[in-house]
Amino acid sequence: MVANAVSRQSEEQTWLPFDDFIASGARPPEGAGSAPAPIAPGVTHAPTGLAEGEDVAQPTPTTRPSSEAGHAPTGMAAGRDVSAPAPTTRSSSDTRHAPTGMAGGEEPRGAAPSPGGPAPTSGTRPPTSAPPTPRILAVGEVTRIIRDAIREAPRLRDVWVEGEVGQLTVSSAGHAYFTLKDEKAQLRCMIFRDDRLVIPFEPRTGLRLIAHGRLDVFEPQGTYQLYVDALQPAGFGDLALQFEALKARLAAEGLFDASRKRALPPQPRTIGIATSLSGAVLHDITKVLGRRWPLVRVVVSSCQVQGPGAAESIVAALRRLGRWTDRETGRATDVIILARGGGSLEDLWAFNEESVVRAVAAHPCPVVVGVGHEMDVTLAEFAADVRAATPSVAAELVVPSRTDELARLRTVQARLGAAIQRSVAVPRRQLDAERRALEGFRPSAYLAAERERVGLLLDRATRAIDGRLEVERGRLTRLDDRLPLLLQGRLARARTDVGRSRASLDALSPFATLERGYAIVRAPGGAIAREAAMHKPGDPLEVQLARGALDVRVERVRDSGP
Repeated sequence: MVANAVSRQSEEQTWLPFDDFIASGARPPEGAGSAPAPIAPGVTHAPTGLAEGEDVAQPTPTTRPSSEAGHAPTGMAAGRDVSAPAPTTRSSSDTRHAPTGMAGGEEPRGAAPSPGGPAPTSGTRPPTSAPPTPRILAVGEVTRIIRDAIREAPRLRDVWVEGEVGQLTVSSAGHAYFTLKDEKAQLRCMIFRDDRLVIPFEPRTGLRLIAHGRLDVFEPQGTYQLYVDALQPAGFGDLALQFEALKARLAAEGLFDASRKRALPPQPRTIGIATSLSGAVLHDITKVLGRRWPLVRVVVSSCQVQGPGAAESIVAALRRLGRWTDRETGRATDVIILARGGGSLEDLWAFNEESVVRAVAAHPCPVVVGVGHEMDVTLAEFAADVRAATPSVAAELVVPSRTDELARLRTVQARLGAAIQRSVAVPRRQLDAERRALEGFRPSAYLAAERERVGLLLDRATRAIDGRLEVERGRLTRLDDRLPLLLQGRLARARTDVGRSRASLDALSPFATLERGYAIVRAPGGAIAREAAMHKPGDPLEVQLARGALDVRVERVRDSGP
């Protein structure tokens, strides 16, 4: 838990919210000193524009001597010459630059003759010579020429530019790309990831900033851009300058050294809290402590955390907690939490006072400071043993989680049980081996073995018989299943044969002929009448039809002969 807190401190202490810088709303005069880069614990930096050990003072603004003089960059010491280098003076209107690719001293085509040279006589044409072949440059060569010209310009290696931020993007590698623009032009800017980590705040779209860096050309895209190594708001206030100056001085004394940091107790019994009783901070801290570690005892020392007299009140509260002891056990507090809610730089200024910082550093107990929100940074946090992003996080850092402790105890219990099992496993295996050896010499063991063998044989025989019966039963079942199919097939074939025979009989049956409209005529004696001449009118006849018969008499006899 302590390692995590220290790591978080080293990551977050280099960032300051932009709102804290512009809380005063005042713009520094031209030439005013800029805020130095954030100082990590144990590292001493001099403010920008000052030498090591030099006091931070408000520099006098430089006077712009002429339109050619540039602005004095913010953070430059008083009296430092910030005017632009004097432009090269042309000796006369005849001074000209040779075109690119033209040898030195060569006159360009179509140029007037030099005043000092011989004038051509009237009526005589000057001797003509072949025009010089122009040198054709590649795109890369032109880009390198521009790059070299920009790099050789002293004014472009140390530039302060003021403008409004637009089109801000951050790449996956951590580099920031944005533009600074005004009403006339815009300038592309880039901040490398390492420089972003030390710049006090990040640019945001729409803010007006002052950027410091160097101009260079990015050859693959053929664009020039400002490589930024320092940023500050255009309205950088006096409080921020005081903050950085005091931070540099206390860091030089070693108050922020990592070697001074003390580890937090793993399971504190008593925790001292220095904060205001009227805010929600105390409620948040006690709520977190009760949820994570209800066994802890809390001692509250109230103090004023904002306004005049707040620094003295905080120091007094810390001293009271340092003197407090339990009446029964005589134990002092194990760890101290100094906390308050968020606010502007002015609201949190009491925690930047030198007296408070020294009181935190000199406290006999480890001190955890959680002031404001995650982006708020105060000098008391640098001097504390552990810096917390918020008061609630401070409460989480000083006590363990009972859930984690319960899990740890369960893990220890499991490990202890496993160790006991391992310690008795070897004697238990040896005892089991001896018992098995003794069991082998008993007659009952042989009888048991033979009984077991007989039982195995009986089981095998039973399984074999059951298997054979199962096979035969399956075969009978299959035959039983096939018998209906065989009978149905046989009956179907018999029905087919009977149908065929019936059709043949029907074809030869006289009744089939009657069905086609024919009739059988019989005489009274039953003989079939075949010739008309054998009958005379008035003879009775019987006509047999397909369905029924008719009794008729001959009306007339017609001979059907030829």
